[in-house]
Amino acid sequence: MSSGPEELVITNKVRIPFAEFEFMASRSGGPGGQNVNKVNSRIQLRWNPTASPSIDPDVAERFVKLAGKRMTKEGAILITGQEHRDAPKNKADCLERLAELLRAALVRPRVRKATKPSRGAKERRLKEKRFRSETKQGRQRPASE
Repeated sequence: MSSGPEELVITNKVRIPFAEFEFMASRSGGPGGQNVNKVNSRIQLRWNPTASPSIDPDVAERFVKLAGKRMTKEGAILITGQEHRDAPKNKADCLERLAELLRAALVRPRVRKATKPSRGAKERRLKEKRFRSETKQGRQRPASE
């Protein structure tokens, strides 16, 4: 996931310094007994991919599409972690989810090459259409004259 407290390692070439991230802690909901009422264990990660110098603009564009509703109007992504009872685990969970999204955004979509059906494929299609038409014609009532 990360090598030390200085940066988030996505791949060997893509690394994001922690200085670009903004972390906010708040009280988590759900089970946890008395602990949940007094400890700020929910972590909210905020990061703006379009303003980040660490990733290419085309990767940032794909990332924004992948993130969907998690993006704010200002262009920052919000990832909240509250699965665990302690803040460091929730922070690591947020960073891992961000890294997964970034790895997905790094994959360039393949460009579709336009192709035409072969002559044989066209002939087979037309033959099947004729056969189907004859079958349905045979099901109809004879025309009364």
